[in-house]
Amino acid sequence: MNPTLRLASTADLPAIVAIYNSTVASREVTADLEPVSVESRQAWFDAHQPQRRPLWVLEQDGEVLGWASLSDFYGRPAYQGTAELSVYLREDCRGRGLARRLLDEAIARAPALGIDTLLGFIFGHNQPSLTLFERYGFQRWGDLPAVAELDGVKRDLIIVGRRV
Repeated sequence: MNPTLRLASTADLPAIVAIYNSTVASREVTADLEPVSVESRQAWFDAHQPQRRPLWVLEQDGEVLGWASLSDFYGRPAYQGTAELSVYLREDCRGRGLARRLLDEAIARAPALGIDTLLGFIFGHNQPSLTLFERYGFQRWGDLPAVAELDGVKRDLIIVGRRV
């Protein structure tokens, strides 16, 4: 499997949202409790401008297999060199090294985008993501105990960071 990595287009938004929504029920990846709509994610998509905060997709045979985004952190000018890195894969594409390809791309391109710090926000019980980011040199920079509630269970949020 050798999918193409490219910048996302508006036509990709339904697939991006479908991949995101596929993680909601697991209660391991996102704090959304219900699936989101394509319309509700349009402003988020529009904020991902290629020259500042890109959104990439991995595509094979016309199908989006996964995506990665760099998003503003905290929305204040002093944090412009810091971005939140998110990676999502279709369920049937997990465990194939595709997340590594997305991480490689984001880390390699961050400096040219004026980004010197990458952050990940990962639930404490999402061990696969914590392990993946750790392999890429991310360290635990923050522990927010019991800040999320998923189906009546309090969950920790771990902030991981890396200088690039």
